[in-house]
Formats: sequence, C-alpha cells, structure tokens
Amino acid sequence: MLKSRAIWFFSTSNPTLTFGGFEGESKKEMYDLLPEKYFPKTIYISPQQTFDQVLEKVRSGSFSYPFIVKPDVGMEGILFRKIDNEQHLETYHRNMPAQYIIQDFVDYPMEIGVFYYRHPTNNSGVITALFSKKLPLIKGDGFSTIKEIVEEEQPEIAEELLKLEESELGRVLKKEEIINLSFIGNRYHGATFHDLSEHIDETLMELFDRISHDSRFYYGRYDIKCSSIEDLKKGINFSILEFNGAGSIPNHIYTGRHSLIEAYKEICKHWKVLYEISAYNRREGLAYWNTLKGYRYLRKANKHFRVLKKCDSLILLKNKKISTNP
Repeated sequence: MLKSRAIWFFSTSNPTLTFGGFEGESKKEMYDLLPEKYFPKTIYISPQQTFDQVLEKVRSGSFSYPFIVKPDVGMEGILFRKIDNEQHLETYHRNMPAQYIIQDFVDYPMEIGVFYYRHPTNNSGVITALFSKKLPLIKGDGFSTIKEIVEEEQPEIAEELLKLEESELGRVLKKEEIINLSFIGNRYHGATFHDLSEHIDETLMELFDRISHDSRFYYGRYDIKCSSIEDLKKGINFSILEFNGAGSIPNHIYTGRHSLIEAYKEICKHWKVLYEISAYNRREGLAYWNTLKGYRYLRKANKHFRVLKKCDSLILLKNKKISTNP
C-alpha cells in the first residue's frame, strides 16, 4: 500500500473482475469469462421470480436432482446446498434474499486447488501450488451414531452436524459404512488439504496459461473437480467450480508441509507478486480504486454476507422442521 500510495492497490490485479476479485464479486462475472465447456451447467435465479418460474427454468435447463445452489455473490460456503428434492428447493428459494445459482452437481472424485499467476508481459505464468481437498468423511463401527462418531473422533467439524436432520444424527452407521458430512471443499467446513506439487509440469502450465489468457486472469486460485490429474493435464473430465482473484489465500500453506514462518513467507511472496501485477496494470492505464470507493464497496459486501449468514441459519432450521413434519 505504501509503495502504491493506494490502500486498494490490488484492485487493478485482474482487470476483468470487480475489485480485482478481492471480495464481493459476482460468480456470473467470473463464469462469463470462461468457455461453457470449462464450468458446470449454470442458470441464475432472482429472488423476485416465483417458484413456478424457478421450476420452469430448472425443467427447461434439463436439470435433475441432486444439483447445487449457491449465492451469486458468496463466500466461505455460505448458503451452498446440495438440493435433493423440490421441497428443499422451494424452502431455499422462498427464503433466499439475493440472486443465486443453480448448477449441475459435478461428481468427479477429485477436488483440487491450483494457485496461478502470470505477469501481464509474460506469455507463460507460474503454478505455485497444486493441492487436493478431502471432504470430511466418517466411517461407521456398527454401534455408534453419526453424532457420537463425530463428537468423539472429529469434534473440530461438529458444526457440520447442524446441517443434518435429527433422524440422521441418531442413525447408527453399519461397520465400514462411509458418509460425507459436507460437499464444500473449504476449511470452514472441515475439508483438509494435501500437497500435489510433484504433479506440476509444463503440460499443466500450458492448460492454465490457455484458460487464463482468454479471461485476462493474472492472479488467484482455481477450484476444480476432475476425474484425475492425468485427465486434467489432457484437458478432459474436469470442471472449474470457480476462480478467486486478489483475495485468494495460498491454501497450500495448510497442507502440513509449511511451518508458521514458512507460511508467512509464502503469503508475503504472493502479495509481492500481486503488487507487481497491479502496479504494471496501473502504469498501463488502469486506475486504482480510491479509498472511499473501496471502503463503500466492502461495507456493502459485508452487509450482504451478514444477511446471507442469517438466511443460512433460517433455511437450516426450516429444512429440519420439514423433515420432522413431512
């Protein structure tokens, strides 16, 4: 900030994303930059639409249950849902205060993160991190309930139990039976990260150079589902769930291979790159956001997220009531 003489110096980092993709940008804005083959089939729903109109869009879009819903402007997995039936979709729609997305459920077995950056003067970029995301799974022992297993073996993800119906909490899992407590690949919902940096090579680099050139994406993290790293390198059987710009955390610092000091070094290294890209784009004619504009934008975004968090809790409660009184 001191070198740039601007608080929001990163606002010029990714010219095609609002605020450089730091926070509060629309997912539609992001998907519009990608060829349709690279991301899941997606439609956008306004809260002003009637539920009958929503069902018509679902039918005309040839969606089938289960599918994913999430806010067009969201963060940390807030209001991300896997919708299994029409009743849960209706509860979601009638309580959703903002535009949201209906999206195909991508069932590829691997979820990965790719941190990428490229200086605008270079044809090729750098992949600084490749890591897999393992969702929180629990395994049955034949006599313990789901609630008992989580509280005893994985208390750090006990919050995920709030999303389950009472009948599920008390269900005894069969021996070796495995269930997934969350479909959200982030740390806030119990996912763990595992280093795959040994798979970074020229082939992978060429794929992300190609994708990023088309979208003028210079700095950030891709979140992807794929069948395998080998298929990803071939450019097949993968889907970009989203990409995050200037606000991206280099999540490979959480894979267990970095000490605290090394993690801080990684963050500083990435922010230096973010500064260099942003400063170059500024010299090329892109203006930094002024202090007041950035402050107002973040205040509006934070207000939006507070509303979504309240809505998230409300929908959880209503779905539990539906399950109790079908």
